[in-house]
Amino acid sequence: MSPSLTVRRIAADQGAVLRELRTASLRDAPYAFGDTLEDALSADAAVFDAAAARHAVSHTGTSFILYTEGHPAGLIGASFESAPARRAFVSALWVAPAVRHLSGGELLLNCAIDWLVSEGATQVYAWITDTNTTAMRFYERLGFVATGDHARSQQQPEQWETLLMRALGEHTKSASSPASPS
Repeated sequence: MSPSLTVRRIAADQGAVLRELRTASLRDAPYAFGDTLEDALSADAAVFDAAAARHAVSHTGTSFILYTEGHPAGLIGASFESAPARRAFVSALWVAPAVRHLSGGELLLNCAIDWLVSEGATQVYAWITDTNTTAMRFYERLGFVATGDHARSQQQPEQWETLLMRALGEHTKSASSPASPS
């Protein structure tokens, strides 16, 4: 019997869970995210508490948490840029190694996209570190394509990132069930 997976939007009182998942993601894949483990560990708990409280109610940015058997096991961010274009982005997708084979990444991404669509998105973007070929393949398999934009990481200038985009015109509500394995 495989474990049950659920995804929920972060609650206002989940700053400690946000910190736990963020530091776990940076320990597991420090090359894949914009900040460093040292930054996350040195940040005051109030920083994570404030982020959770803001993400619980915001219409411009939020986080979703993946649970397996009720335990936090993954995270994704979804947000709109503040520029006039108001492009929608997903970011910082991470799933615990022990449950990656269960399609939790797809479930998180689908929930984030559903939320972005409910807030008016018609396209979704993701900046992916070029060295993270696993993430590149994951996003491409789920319909994302390279836009041609390529930039140095703001937090780690020695790394390059590629901007991916997925049109959402045919997106349907899919968060209630994970995608079928390929």
